[in-house]
Amino acid sequence: MARSLFALSPHQMPKPAVISDIFLAKEAVKSHEKGCIEAYFNDLQKTFTSPHCNHSINIAPFKFDTPSPDDIVSSGKNAARNFPKVPLGSTKASSNITGKKEIVNLLPVNEVSNSSSASSSKDNHIDVSESSNSRDYEDAPQIIADDLHRLKLDKNSKDNRSKKASRNVQYKPEKWMLSDQEQGISSQLNLAVVGHVDSGKSTLCGRLLHLLGRISKKQMHKNEKEAKEKGKGSFAYAWAMDESAEERQRGITMTVAVAYFDSKKFRVVLLDSPGHKDFVPNMISGATQADAAVLVVDASVGSFEAGMGGNSVGQTKEHAQLIRSFGVEQIIVAVNKMDLVEFSKERFDFIKLQLGLFLCSCKFKESSVAWIPLSAMENQNLVTTASDVRLSSWYQGFCLLDAIDSLKPPQRDVSKPLLLPICDVVISHFVGQVAVCGKLEFGALRASSKVLVMPSGDLATVQTIQRDYCPCTIAKAGDNVAVSLQGIDAGHVMPGGVLCHPDLPVTVASSLELKILVLDIVTPILVGSQVEIHIHHAKEAARVTKILSLLDQKSGKVSRNAPRILTARQSAIIEVALDGTVCVEEFSVCRALGRAFLRASGSTIAVGIVTRVLEQGS
Repeated sequence: MARSLFALSPHQMPKPAVISDIFLAKEAVKSHEKGCIEAYFNDLQKTFTSPHCNHSINIAPFKFDTPSPDDIVSSGKNAARNFPKVPLGSTKASSNITGKKEIVNLLPVNEVSNSSSASSSKDNHIDVSESSNSRDYEDAPQIIADDLHRLKLDKNSKDNRSKKASRNVQYKPEKWMLSDQEQGISSQLNLAVVGHVDSGKSTLCGRLLHLLGRISKKQMHKNEKEAKEKGKGSFAYAWAMDESAEERQRGITMTVAVAYFDSKKFRVVLLDSPGHKDFVPNMISGATQADAAVLVVDASVGSFEAGMGGNSVGQTKEHAQLIRSFGVEQIIVAVNKMDLVEFSKERFDFIKLQLGLFLCSCKFKESSVAWIPLSAMENQNLVTTASDVRLSSWYQGFCLLDAIDSLKPPQRDVSKPLLLPICDVVISHFVGQVAVCGKLEFGALRASSKVLVMPSGDLATVQTIQRDYCPCTIAKAGDNVAVSLQGIDAGHVMPGGVLCHPDLPVTVASSLELKILVLDIVTPILVGSQVEIHIHHAKEAARVTKILSLLDQKSGKVSRNAPRILTARQSAIIEVALDGTVCVEEFSVCRALGRAFLRASGSTIAVGIVTRVLEQGS
């Protein structure tokens, strides 16, 4: 239509020159200047015109400062298409038509060249307003880019809003989750057993399980025989917890061993944690499930002092700090191996004074700390009061089992959406299934439930549930369970992941803001320091990117902005960038996923909480 309106009469129509599109494309790349283009067209005219011909080919150079007729018609159509819709009956319409600017760079090269001669001969027919608007054509690429950028931002903002909206959906638990909640069934207590290496943790757990009938005489006899054969007769009870060949050969616990027993008040899950400093990451991963803790201390001279660390930090101190950072408020201090100090009251009082001061500095309340002198090897003060007169003459308090029953039952919340941090993954290649183990923090779970596996974002179906090695149909908040999943690739399930409600996925982050307490460190923390961050069962390499501020220890207010370094016992706000991604939530949203621990050079250097998610992972 544009060509019919602006076409020349037949006697005015010049003969067209045959110019290859490839040639024009190559020449156009050489320069973007209008003057150069005119020179090329003049040269072409001389080249393609025979010297014996009397007529000349009139090829007018294309003028880039004015739109072609095709541009005008196309922009008019586009403007009409993009014109804002006006309600019926309205007599006003917007005159802001900008469609013309988006057309220029979308025209093919041959259309531009074909329309150039027609437009040059009819320049006087173009309206003044059109020629004035033609100056904006040079800005067309930038305008289009800006529009695309705005669209992208709008899309991202809508996606973010939709994600936030889905996370803020009013969750209502189903009836089956709340059923039987008031019945008089024993509450589960996850009890972490922690302390310095060789303080007798595994022996204490094994002896306690044997006295409560959880280890058969046959199994105990087998352990005693094998221990004597390897010259480690005193390890017989410890081998009830340390089952792997490497643990038995080295004589130390390397992973968190799990065992169960029933007390008068609780169904207790024992979490026997490794005490060696090389396996503190395993201790963090396992003991983070704890509701309460037993801190085992070796009463013998020199061993207690080694656990306290002297000038450095021993595992007695480190474990106490970590346990408090897990949110554990109730702790039982089991002063073990009292038989090696002749059940001395003076030694017990000395340990209570020294360690008590440190526990107070870790924010343990004095009323929440129980002190129990005992001997696991001699079976003194474990499940009954002490029979040795050297102990019973000055101690008339609880035995260890009674102290466990004196703990306050933990609060369970089944009304919140499902949340199960994955501690371990077991893959069965034979049946093609994958099972995850961990503590159910919130909500409830039953067979055939749909769950979302993060960070992969895959849906899976719960096939079976085991609690305390026994099959069950329903598990609720606080239970330690093994959940068998179907409908998911085993490669998409990993320790440190999370099972959650399909409509309420947890956040996956790659950059975090933390509020930390620096522990007793020698090397200060600087911007750029490489650390290992632990959050629930996840661990990831990270780097300190910013030290935002120092905080006053008492008031918690900012005392200094942007310090250069952080030293021992300082509180601060920092930013860390993770090499990968972790499932995490702000501490104010979910405490179970909002605690963080920083380690470097084999030691825990800081503990803290997640205050803000700075960058979400893909």
